[in-house]
Amino acid sequence: MTFFRFIFTRTFIKQLILAFLAIIVLGFLILWWLRMTTNHNEKIAVPDLAKMTLDKVEDKLDEMDLRYEILDSANYNPNYPKYSVIDQIPKPGKYVKENRKLYLTLNPSGYNKVEVPNVLGRTRRQAEPTLLAMGFEIGKISYRPHISDNVLEMRYNGEKLEPGTSIQKTSVIDLIVGDQSLNRLTTDDGSDTDDQAVPNEEEPNDEF
Repeated sequence: MTFFRFIFTRTFIKQLILAFLAIIVLGFLILWWLRMTTNHNEKIAVPDLAKMTLDKVEDKLDEMDLRYEILDSANYNPNYPKYSVIDQIPKPGKYVKENRKLYLTLNPSGYNKVEVPNVLGRTRRQAEPTLLAMGFEIGKISYRPHISDNVLEMRYNGEKLEPGTSIQKTSVIDLIVGDQSLNRLTTDDGSDTDDQAVPNEEEPNDEF
């Protein structure tokens, strides 16, 4: 009977209330600690980093407690600044946890270099599609007296361009092509020679 009397005393009830409050406070503290250490239910919207240079990317991600890693450089895109972000994973708008790493692809400083194909000796109709397929542009077409209409020389920035030289894609290549004028001259000379080579008819013999 003494125990039952004790649990109804003011002292026991007071201690019970204090213990209950201590458990509640301890529970809140544990939940707060878990939330801080595991970022429970805390998400961050991934920003759009397109066209940003690395210094701006670092400032932006530092503010948002995010990290980044450079994957590689893509093919050059003239619509994006040099060394700016051209692609990212995860995509903008996705939700991630704090300290998440974003993977970035940067725009290189310019187009890749490509070896110039050998189109010397080919006709203009054959040479131009070959150069265009390699990513080059056709510039000025000049003509030089020659027997054929083949490509005689390539030039880049005013200098003679040798086949196999590596230059950037989209570079403008000028062509010097034969005008077939020497072929016409040869034909004309041959025809004149043929006319002069016609044998004379024998003169009639008056003596009988």
